[in-house]
Amino acid sequence: QVQLVESGGGLVQAGGSLRLSCAASGRTYSGYAMGWFRQAPGKEREFVAAITWSGSITYYADSVKGRVTISRDNAKNTVHLQMNSLKSDDTAVYYCAATTRGLYGSMKAYEYDYWGQGTQVTVSS
Repeated sequence: QVQLVESGGGLVQAGGSLRLSCAASGRTYSGYAMGWFRQAPGKEREFVAAITWSGSITYYADSVKGRVTISRDNAKNTVHLQMNSLKSDDTAVYYCAATTRGLYGSMKAYEYDYWGQGTQVTVSS
């Protein structure tokens, strides 16, 4: 089992920045790729960004490309999501997730094995 705990969410004005963090604990052995997803009220959960175990490959949704950066620190078992130029459309609960597809990562929610409880991001216009 892997436990994931997100932090860093909050209320921010449009155009502002937030840095989300995800701390992994438990059976944190090497090989996991990590991803961030989000879910706005009344909408389905959608992919935001992902990073392979090595950190050499990253993926971004078109809606956040150029504004968001995913990174990881394997020594500290943490993953970060730096979000800049935030828009009201970015308002959602953001979830951290881990998948055993560590080599290539994934943009598909159903391929992730472990999920955090989520952190709320609210962007005011």
